[in-house]
Amino acid sequence: MNTFSPGPRVRVSSAAGVLSVIPHLLGFTPRDSLVVVGVTAAGRVQLAFRYDLPDPPNASAAAQIAGHALDVLVRHHLPLAVVAGYGPGPSVTPLADALRAAAPSAGVRLHDVLRVEGGRYWSYLCTNPACCWPEGVVFDPAADPVSQALTAAGLRTLPSREAVAATIAPVTGTSADAMRQATAQAERAASRLIARKGTGALIGPGLTAVRAAIGLYRDGGSIRPPIGYAWLALMLRELPVRDDAWARMDPQHQVAHRRLWVELVRRAQSGYVAAPASLLAFTAWQAGDGALANLALDRALADRPDYSLALLLRD
Repeated sequence: MNTFSPGPRVRVSSAAGVLSVIPHLLGFTPRDSLVVVGVTAAGRVQLAFRYDLPDPPNASAAAQIAGHALDVLVRHHLPLAVVAGYGPGPSVTPLADALRAAAPSAGVRLHDVLRVEGGRYWSYLCTNPACCWPEGVVFDPAADPVSQALTAAGLRTLPSREAVAATIAPVTGTSADAMRQATAQAERAASRLIARKGTGALIGPGLTAVRAAIGLYRDGGSIRPPIGYAWLALMLRELPVRDDAWARMDPQHQVAHRRLWVELVRRAQSGYVAAPASLLAFTAWQAGDGALANLALDRALADRPDYSLALLLRD
């Protein structure tokens, strides 16, 4: 789910305009998806969230998704929504029907319910053949003035959710080899420190490492040697160190923080991914980037399925 803070403001007055905005709201172009855009009483987009289309389609899954979507809208006090299903009619229509049936009792008005496939869209609510042609309305999201304005303002759009996942995928090749060696070196150094000073020996160095890394990235720098990434990832396994990093996630520096945690998540070795991935999820959530936040949580929970911070953020 993506929630939005003040940024570029555009006016959308057509179905094609809404569909041109959706990729910018999500950060990627959806496919085989149901997207719900929540709108305030004043007519401003407040959030957008996405579901995979049930495969195979079935009424029970459609009712469950519709119920959850409406609960989200009600919880955020959003009385109006636009729904867009991306995929073939047999997959989208059960969801559209379930939402249309349940929305009135939830107090949510559906401004439009659309289906998108093959560069065309259809409306489940509009029956006027003068504007909603039976064969679908051709549209080009990239050519829409609203989409062009958002692109010019820097709202990125990747071609798919998989493309977003690729931005935080583990490094490969010589970079991966260097990180494996650096992690082993960091583990040996930490073991020697604990042997000399006891079980709490890593907290002080860890707090120092966190402060230094965050300051470096806020100043536009980057960690260079692999041992720097390995040492920071190892230190973040200490909960006081991780929580100190969490407390330093000032939204004013979210671009720098995202860059730090993306670079660390990509390099952290197995057993060390959960903490930086959770911190990345938090900074992505601060920025309203629900796609990246959820994918970062996938990385965190794949590393440690019981990691409490990741489970908290996902909830």
